[in-house]
Amino acid sequence: MTKIVFMGTPDFSVPILRMIHEEGYVVAAVVTQPDRPVGRKRVLTPPPVKEEAMKLGLPVLQPEKLRDSQELQEIIALKPDLIVTAAYGQILPKNLLDTPPLGCVNVHASLLPKYRGGAPIHQAIIDGEEKTGVTIMYMAEKLDAGDIISQREITIEDSDNTGILFDKLSVLGRDLLKDTLPLIINGTNERIEQDHSKATFAHNISREQERIDWSKDARVVFNQIRGLSPWPVAYTTLNGENIKIWSAKMGNTSSKEQAGKVVKIHKESFEIVAGNGETVEILELQPAGKKRMTSEDYLRGTGMKLSIGDQFE
Repeated sequence: MTKIVFMGTPDFSVPILRMIHEEGYVVAAVVTQPDRPVGRKRVLTPPPVKEEAMKLGLPVLQPEKLRDSQELQEIIALKPDLIVTAAYGQILPKNLLDTPPLGCVNVHASLLPKYRGGAPIHQAIIDGEEKTGVTIMYMAEKLDAGDIISQREITIEDSDNTGILFDKLSVLGRDLLKDTLPLIINGTNERIEQDHSKATFAHNISREQERIDWSKDARVVFNQIRGLSPWPVAYTTLNGENIKIWSAKMGNTSSKEQAGKVVKIHKESFEIVAGNGETVEILELQPAGKKRMTSEDYLRGTGMKLSIGDQFE
């Protein structure tokens, strides 16, 4: 039976690891990122892939930096037939890429060559894409530039945020890899070189990308909010205080007021006008130092009086 080393870290990778194990492949090792402090109390927490591997009784390696590590030598010594990665979070060195006879394949959450890099799901939503998908590809030394083995696409709905689409693409990636692995193993898979002239990049989200610019069109702001939810979350300011915007929808109001002004208040939400005169309706938010809450709770809250004409920056 084919011996596989699996490399992945977040929740996205968990169904993929589980499928490989359930299909009866020999998982010689699971490689993931080290445990990290999480939350305000900085509790040392294992990554989701480690938790799944422990449940399945699989050996786990957690190098801080894979290149030149003892763990790298251990992986090579295992002599895997195939290495599968899915959102692992580190670049694989050439001596590892050259180790397995069947190669190293990656489950990437975009339709390559579009959105190479670490935040393809965020960026697809932020850019207002109507579809995205998953690519199974051979890994190369250059970021997400290897030959394509298989792809499967999915429609991006207005109701999708990054968290929802993350889960959908994780399942899509699991199913596509399940169908593709036998082809890789018996040597009948396709191998299509990417058109590098069409490559675009989705770099990790910067702090600057998180701030809402109300002078942009309402649809652009709406896509930004859902593209950054539930992490890292878009924010704006009111009276000098940061407010995270967790959830919104396109509003039904048009206004000639200055972009960023509150132009309508409902019982359960409020609308802010954007640069093109259309509005974004705010459904969930988080004032500085407080918990995430619905707009209804925010509007009811003491000391949080919101009025028509208030200016978000």
